[in-house]
Amino acid sequence: MTIKQSFGRPATETDTDIAIVGGGLSGTLAACILGRAGYRVTLIDRHRIIPEEFRVEKISGDQVETLQRLRLLGPVSAAAVAFDDVVHMHKGRVLDRTNGRHFGFLYNKLVSALRTALPANVSLIFGQVHGVQTGAARQRIAILGHDEITARLLVLATGMGDLLHRDLGISRRSVAEKRSLAFGFNLRPVGAKSFRHAALTYHGVADGIDHMNLFPVPGGTRANLFVFRDPRDPWIKSLHESPKDTLVTAFPFLSETIGDFEIVGTVDSWLTDVTIADNCQQDGVVLIGDAFQSSCPATEIGVSRLLTDVERLCTVHIPQWMAASAFDRAKIAAYYGDPYKQESDALALQLAALRRDLATNTDLRWRTRRQIHFLRRRAVHAVANLSPALATKLHRLAARYVKSPARSPA
Repeated sequence: MTIKQSFGRPATETDTDIAIVGGGLSGTLAACILGRAGYRVTLIDRHRIIPEEFRVEKISGDQVETLQRLRLLGPVSAAAVAFDDVVHMHKGRVLDRTNGRHFGFLYNKLVSALRTALPANVSLIFGQVHGVQTGAARQRIAILGHDEITARLLVLATGMGDLLHRDLGISRRSVAEKRSLAFGFNLRPVGAKSFRHAALTYHGVADGIDHMNLFPVPGGTRANLFVFRDPRDPWIKSLHESPKDTLVTAFPFLSETIGDFEIVGTVDSWLTDVTIADNCQQDGVVLIGDAFQSSCPATEIGVSRLLTDVERLCTVHIPQWMAASAFDRAKIAAYYGDPYKQESDALALQLAALRRDLATNTDLRWRTRRQIHFLRRRAVHAVANLSPALATKLHRLAARYVKSPARSPA
């Protein structure tokens, strides 16, 4: 069904204030915030039980701070394992260590925990949305097996799903020249009760391998590996067929660093094209998270982007819009033009390009930049051993430099 097809009953008022299509991380977070604010919210998702999917599995830094500010860190932490110390390595040598609260989790368990935190004024509907009709004053949503519902505002948190985008005339524009691949798998120590380091980040050496994270999750240890290689590369096949041998070759001294290990279960993978939605400034409908712009997993700021979208929309723009009788495209444009959102979106694109160049570019300029990058980190680590307070100041200055919209993340 497309938006040009007629819907059943006419509606003089809406069934709900805000309908959110997509009950993943972004949609469920938005429903929690809007429900707490007192709005009538309907969250629509295909899955009554969240399937086991390889999505985001770790948060840290500003992501933790934002969830705490939104009063949603409680249900997140209840479904996760907290850890603070991360060892960073490159070519078998310790680069530095970072200290700060991190959380490791399994995506489906996290979203399920957030669903339990939904306020009573949030209705959950499980079903496939197969058509929408949008306008400034009223949105109509057709759901297989259910009566249609009407809402004042429609929020699409559908990830990169294109069915409703197509019905609304929204297209996706590719902005990345190369694809990035992410892999997730479980590790288990051999001959020991635990690994020598609870959390480790091992950086690649410009062979298309960006980095690998090892971190605790409920029930074990998880690895996330990020690469910039063609999906048809024989190396990808070898990773699936002989994951341990492939990892030991790619990351020298890995076994000596964490201890002997084995891979448990299958190797999950996720192929990402960085895209942006076009023609999305429309009456009555707004896109958040990957539905608007997908993120390169290697940058690890996809959740930061998602949280920025959710926070700005739900705590700033929707409260301003709700006093009006209609949600025309001029109001919707204010969300897409929000300076915090635009800065977050731009930074994600810049970091995606930077990570790709650092992982793949082998000319003299980039070889020099990589050497300077890792030498600087070792130098700061040396300072930390002598003066932790000074090292903390340097880390904060570096973080501010990267986040400044006037500067390149390089």
